[in-house]
Amino acid sequence: MNAIAPTTPSVVARRIVPCLDVRDGQVVKGVRFRDHRIMGDIIELAARYRDEGADELVFYDITASPEGRSVDLEWIRRVSETIDIPFCVAGGIRSIQDAEHVLHQGADKISINTPALERPQLINELVQVFGSQCVVVGVDSIQDGQGYSVRSHTGTPDNMRTPGRGAMDWLREVAERGAGEVVLNCMSSDGTRAGFDIVQLAAARAVLSIPLVASGGAGSVEHFIAVFEQADVDAALAATVFHSGQITIPALKQSLAAAGIEVRPC
Repeated sequence: MNAIAPTTPSVVARRIVPCLDVRDGQVVKGVRFRDHRIMGDIIELAARYRDEGADELVFYDITASPEGRSVDLEWIRRVSETIDIPFCVAGGIRSIQDAEHVLHQGADKISINTPALERPQLINELVQVFGSQCVVVGVDSIQDGQGYSVRSHTGTPDNMRTPGRGAMDWLREVAERGAGEVVLNCMSSDGTRAGFDIVQLAAARAVLSIPLVASGGAGSVEHFIAVFEQADVDAALAATVFHSGQITIPALKQSLAAAGIEVRPC
């Protein structure tokens, strides 16, 4: 009788995810969620990242929730016609109908943040209709005393609110409600290019069994290596360093592979 060879566990490749903050039809970027400046055209940047080998894209309509409106469907349709890699859309998704409209325009995932904090049951409802794989929850978190707390309405800083939820407790609840993935935006690091908040991300990793995406602070290739090695995140999201060309995705992936971190080829 032939012996059965032991199986080797498959290694899940870490993902590199450019983030495109959208305001008034343009891609913008700020520092710690303030002082946004125009970085380029939505479609041109999406096509560039497709060609460079991004694993997926995330688009945030950053003023949709603060302005109480739905995300603009026209640019979602145009993006879906331009790229053939997965992309996620966030901004003003408050209902099954809102999510359905976004997904029908070609998005692969929808992400909710402020609407989930206002009505957590929305997570359950979206998961029940579309499945966990489509539902991402964004969490904007900041150090508050000895721990971390979440913020809502972060697209317009003057309207930012403190819902009174501890970040780690909220992460646990999000996972329990069936979300398929969390994007943790570490607000104190956002746009600073000083490095990901490894301590906070490692704390989040310890309470989450679902995929975790690191966001906020990427400034060098070493920062990406550190967040994968030290916080064990599933994906790293960045904006400024990619938009500016300071870091190119092919060079980043080459450096990650050289460091022993599994990535998809460009």
